[in-house]
Amino acid sequence: MPAPLRMEVEVLNLRTRHPFIIARGGQSDYRTVWVRLIDGDGVEGWGEAAPARIYGESTETVLAALQVYGEHLPADPSRPEETERQWEQALALNPSARVALSAALHDLAGKQLGIPVYRLFGLDPARAPRSTFTIGIDTVEKLRLKVREAEAYPILKIKLGTDRDEEILRTIRELTDKELRVDANTGWTVKQALRMLPVLEEYGVTVLEQPLAATDLDGLDVVRQAADIPVIADESCLVAADIPRLVGRVDGINIKLAKCGSLREAIRMIALARAHHLMVMVGCMIESSIAITAAAHLTPLVDIVDLDGAALLANDPFRGATIDGGQVRLPEGPGLGLSRR
Repeated sequence: MPAPLRMEVEVLNLRTRHPFIIARGGQSDYRTVWVRLIDGDGVEGWGEAAPARIYGESTETVLAALQVYGEHLPADPSRPEETERQWEQALALNPSARVALSAALHDLAGKQLGIPVYRLFGLDPARAPRSTFTIGIDTVEKLRLKVREAEAYPILKIKLGTDRDEEILRTIRELTDKELRVDANTGWTVKQALRMLPVLEEYGVTVLEQPLAATDLDGLDVVRQAADIPVIADESCLVAADIPRLVGRVDGINIKLAKCGSLREAIRMIALARAHHLMVMVGCMIESSIAITAAAHLTPLVDIVDLDGAALLANDPFRGATIDGGQVRLPEGPGLGLSRR
């Protein structure tokens, strides 16, 4: 019987080109955790944990959780459903730590079989939608610089949730006629959101993401009924169990691997959202090409893609999926198709 897989971890210090500012605040420096699962032949599967304080995680909690999960490593990576269930039973929550292992497990399985992860799921990478590129909250001068730097990207996602939201939209619209989508990151009240809807229409915004606090589901219903554009839930939707209570209150959900805890949970979320006729978006944290690529392998299944986390970095240590010109391009190698720079 083969020995259990071996795990190695390393903390990555990532830095964005510009401070990444949203309604809750911002920063330039991010610490994620690179996870490697290694089989008896030395073949490695890679994953990444990008912890977020809003979901109760930090680099320290990820490292502690990985010690627990490390006691439940399988010998055979080809049974991810069973393995991921064992990890969740060993220690619930900690979604970014679990998804790092999930991605590494799928990467390793794909490498052992000699096929990309998207083929494990029977997907066609040519069906992936174009990705947005995010413009974080900033001064007028910095916004102009960021829009110029994003010239190659056809769809811009604008972070709002400030007392100068109209100025931000006006500044960006004066510089470009590209499609604009907006993410308020829970920064508005119902009253503010209703006041902003005509402004969004004036500037040609096509999607509104998480305008209200995560728990204000009745408020989301009010905004959705008043809006002429799709309203997408992000912070209000972490896992598949959250979807039924959002039905009728939003038009779609934003799935992030670091929120849901595994690639297979993400697929369950996609299936459940489709059953309820909801739009499906896949998003990301600020993270390297490891985590971005894991999510990118699911993009043929979704309607909206926002996978610019690595493109915003000044020091991505890895090569994987890209969004050059907005088009998601998956690597052709086995597993996730990742490599070191």
